Amino acid sequence: MKYDAELGNKVKEHLEGLGVETPMNGGRSDNVDEMADAFYTIMERIGCDMHDDSMKDSPHRVASMYIDELFVGMDYNKFPKCTTFENKYGFDSMVVQKNIIVKSVCEHHFQTIYGKCHIAYIPNSDTGYVVGLSKLNRVANFFSRRPQVQERLSEQIFRALQFILGTEDVAVFMDADHFCVKARGVEDVNSSMTTSRLGGAFFDDDKTRNEFMTIISQQR
Repeated sequence: MKYDAELGNKVKEHLEGLGVETPMNGGRSDNVDEMADAFYTIMERIGCDMHDDSMKDSPHRVASMYIDELFVGMDYNKFPKCTTFENKYGFDSMVVQKNIIVKSVCEHHFQTIYGKCHIAYIPNSDTGYVVGLSKLNRVANFFSRRPQVQERLSEQIFRALQFILGTEDVAVFMDADHFCVKARGVEDVNSSMTTSRLGGAFFDDDKTRNEFMTIISQQR
């Protein structure tokens, strides 16, 4: 996948200005050994035999997974390249990408968040852009790959796409299972969480909003 650090840092600055950025200390490290040592201590303290051949390499596995997979979205130098095109043909209708798989981690208990996200936008026919369709998936995935709460995740996807596409007309709808609810605590295996963030015509115009909700509710 191609990255765009310059765009990523502009998006980061934009989200910070809006007060919707993930709390970060600026001290991200990609030092696998250092992180593995920390996780070794956790495993040892909960009683794991760290000399066992099944467990001895787990700290490094976890460290690599955290850095390269689960939390890669903490690094804006790895923000996805979002190729946009001038809206030369004046397209001013809805573009919808349905059923984007969201895989994240709850920042409160570090349990899995797993669900689907539906994204729509209406290109600005005068000054806006259209974007390669997979880029909507990649933006959602980037913000998912960090410790999250679903409300902020929806907001970050929404605000980043408004910024990138140059339009207020963006909609984000997400339904996800939270394993901090399913696997611990109340242990309710049936519940899920739904969030929506609507802007521009999706918020102001009943017809546009209803069209979006109808489209995303249709089964393939």
